[in-house]
Amino acid sequence: MKSPLRAPSVVWTLAATTLCVGTPVLAASPDEIAKAEYDQVMSLTPDPDNGRRVYLTCAVCHRPEGWGTRDGAYPQIAGQLRTVIVKQLADIRARNRDNPLMYPFSVPRILGGPQNIADVAAYVSQLPMTPDNGKGPGRDLDLGAKLFNDKCQDCHGPTGMGREEDHLPQIAGQHYAYLKRQFEAIRDGRRKNSDPEMVKQIKNFTPREEAAVLDYTSRLQPPAQKVARRGWTNPDFPAYVREPMGYMPPPPPPPPMLTPEPPPLPPGVSEPPTPPEPPAPMGPPQMPEPVAPPPMPTPIEPPPLPRPSAPTGMPGPEGSG
Repeated sequence: MKSPLRAPSVVWTLAATTLCVGTPVLAASPDEIAKAEYDQVMSLTPDPDNGRRVYLTCAVCHRPEGWGTRDGAYPQIAGQLRTVIVKQLADIRARNRDNPLMYPFSVPRILGGPQNIADVAAYVSQLPMTPDNGKGPGRDLDLGAKLFNDKCQDCHGPTGMGREEDHLPQIAGQHYAYLKRQFEAIRDGRRKNSDPEMVKQIKNFTPREEAAVLDYTSRLQPPAQKVARRGWTNPDFPAYVREPMGYMPPPPPPPPMLTPEPPPLPPGVSEPPTPPEPPAPMGPPQMPEPVAPPPMPTPIEPPPLPRPSAPTGMPGPEGSG
């Protein structure tokens, strides 16, 4: 009897190891680990009903409808191609795509094994999309259309609906801010699982061209049968407290301040005694006025010295007397 296939069978060691005979064993790369799990998931038969239960983990960020947030913090995943959802989950779990916020929710201990990935991907892919995704400013749409037709439609399709067999994502109806964030991560080399062809295509886009093509892309309309009616909520989550899409609910008001009751008066006292007046606040200390120093005395002139006289008995000058 064969042992059942388990999730750890596709997770190889990420560090190089050495056999006891000294033969090195090459470590599997994150890309190889992700591809192995992708192939395993795609070989399974999905169960969307179990996917509904698994999706409870995802609904915390992506919301019960799978519409994410208009500010681009969380993408719309409702209606996304099943192969794209499976590949991105496998890449994030294998660290082939860096997503620190999503990684803890994607690990097998939380999300489950390959069967749960197959199930939740099937469930999410059939959710209807939002009729009101976040869009760009609406400028340069003619330039955006030209760039999309020249650079994007070969992979993502003329209407942005992607290509399922090659797990190329549907980008029509995606939030403008999310498109912009991922565009820049791919261009700058921060998204490791990016298609190298796309990196080359967008490397030299100017800021104006980037904004134009992403604005145009955010306005591409998915087929009507893939879009929810306005006001639709996911009936699978009837008790979920929803806030406006893209905005957090306002915080509750602070509780009122309660004034403490004064202590009861002693017997025989009708009114509380009047508290004494508080002392007047003291100002800064007054410095004494400076005292002028006494005048200096006028110096006294010393008496003139007497002129010296000739000594007595000394002869006078010649010819005198």
